[in-house]
Amino acid sequence: MKEQIYMLVKLQGIETEAGNIKSILNGAQKKLETLDAGLMEFEKTVEEQESIIEGLKKKYRDYESDARISLDREKKTQAKLRSVKTNREYQSLLKEIEEEKAKNSEIEEKMIECLDRMDETEKIIAMTKDEYLQLSHSVMNEKEIIKQESEQGRIKLSKLDKDREKISCMIDPELLKKYLMIKKQNPEGLAVVPVKDALCHGCNVNLPPQLYNELFLGDSLKFCPNCQRIIYLKES
Repeated sequence: MKEQIYMLVKLQGIETEAGNIKSILNGAQKKLETLDAGLMEFEKTVEEQESIIEGLKKKYRDYESDARISLDREKKTQAKLRSVKTNREYQSLLKEIEEEKAKNSEIEEKMIECLDRMDETEKIIAMTKDEYLQLSHSVMNEKEIIKQESEQGRIKLSKLDKDREKISCMIDPELLKKYLMIKKQNPEGLAVVPVKDALCHGCNVNLPPQLYNELFLGDSLKFCPNCQRIIYLKES
């Protein structure tokens, strides 16, 4: 029975190590996704800013068109001044000219504002692209390290799976069945735990003296009466 318990402990050690590697691999995958998400955020920012610039360019072209139309109207109105016959007509045309000039001035201010905003946005894009370039180099290096470590982890995991299969074949089927059942009941814990100085290391509860003494014989399978795990005597 001692040999069988030893095999169970070894099997549990393999499964624990394999579980740790799987957690690391899952964490590595999440880290890769986080790194990609960081790059995508920069790409999204650049796209948004470029969209803003396109909108500003369209506005600028519209203002240019409005300015040409307004200037053309102003010139035509000024031409009419030469042929007016009454003071009333003259004053009316002067008012129209002033209105067009005011409109033109307003349009020019909006055009300048557009140019200023385009300049600011282009600076943001240039800065974002520079940061993106630096981050992409850093991410590329980090991803390479993660991929190498993950590959080593997968190789190790493959070996552990073979070791697990090999040792499982050396354990009594009924004992293995009990082990798996207890493990299922304790998914985050252990199915086989050591006992030292009458203390169960699975639940930290003292064993009854008789049960503790029986452990020294090692002739049968024993369970902790508190946590129901398989117990074995831990040698000093």
